[in-house]
Amino acid sequence: MKKPEDTRILVVEDERHIAEGLKLNLSFQGYDVRIALDGITGLQEWRSWQPDLIVLDLMLPGIDGVSILRNIRLENEQIPILVLSAKTAPDDKVQCFSYGVDDYLQKPFNLDEFLLRVERLLKRSSWNQSAIDDGDSDSTFGEFYDFGDNRIDFNLSVAHCKNDQIKLTEQEIKLIKLFIANRGKPLSRKKLLEIGWGYTGKTETRTVDNFIVRFRKYFEENPKKPKFFKSLRSVGYIFNHDET
Repeated sequence: MKKPEDTRILVVEDERHIAEGLKLNLSFQGYDVRIALDGITGLQEWRSWQPDLIVLDLMLPGIDGVSILRNIRLENEQIPILVLSAKTAPDDKVQCFSYGVDDYLQKPFNLDEFLLRVERLLKRSSWNQSAIDDGDSDSTFGEFYDFGDNRIDFNLSVAHCKNDQIKLTEQEIKLIKLFIANRGKPLSRKKLLEIGWGYTGKTETRTVDNFIVRFRKYFEENPKKPKFFKSLRSVGYIFNHDET
């Protein structure tokens, strides 16, 4: 386990007094702490600063906490994420755990309990990293994913299609993982932009549609009559794994 002074913690919380209080108390423990007061800044800090743990509020301006959680889990399944939220409904907790959160603490919370949970998550993360270093890694998506005549190799970022082999970009892999994680479920363009790119719902762009055109060219026998990446009028798209 890293020494506290070598451990980075990102606090994504829009209530400044709470964020500053968390930063102060975590700093007293020796941790290196940064604050993000909105969802967009939170994603930017995660990418650029590469923290060891994220403390995440759910109700954030810009991009909500659940979308941030899902965005991060498409790229990093290991970083521990602790949700702090005033939401108390069981469904909110279940949703967060289903999307890969490591711990959930309800506001208002006990500071000592919070600090112990942080310490525990960091310790568990160090154990997981040791297992990965020893070659005993476990991925939510696995090494390969097969559908129809297609195979995705996540280790090499390569798609083996019917008559071709395609090198996939990082963003293509991320979007494919998002569809796989939600196979059979409708995904709106707004949600795809939030989770896949970190865009706000106010952004108008053809980015998603352009990627779908590309995926259909890669994976569909007839791109004009897709079996896997289907459009839902006035909704968005849905990925059907079981089509043959």
